[in-house]
Amino acid sequence: MLQHNSTVENSLSVENLSKDNTRLTQLKTIFQYLKENIATASMVSKATGIPQKNICRYKRDLEQAGQLWEIEKTLCKETGFKAWYLTTDPDKAPKRNTQLKLF
Repeated sequence: MLQHNSTVENSLSVENLSKDNTRLTQLKTIFQYLKENIATASMVSKATGIPQKNICRYKRDLEQAGQLWEIEKTLCKETGFKAWYLTTDPDKAPKRNTQLKLF
């Protein structure tokens, strides 16, 4: 019985490690694709094969880390609906006016 429990724990650890590796690989793929291209989540999904739901999750993570920017919201070439075009290239990031106004 003890041997069975340790086998289950080992398989769970391997499964979690596999999920973490998949997550890291997908995140790197999305980051690199958006560094070279400006695209919507649907366009990234089609180009990389990563499900759009995963891309949306990684988009949030990259935005919070300050490594992804929304360029403009316009019609997506893939879906025909309005969507944000994204980039991870800091040179293409929109310039924000950070100067405070007193009046």
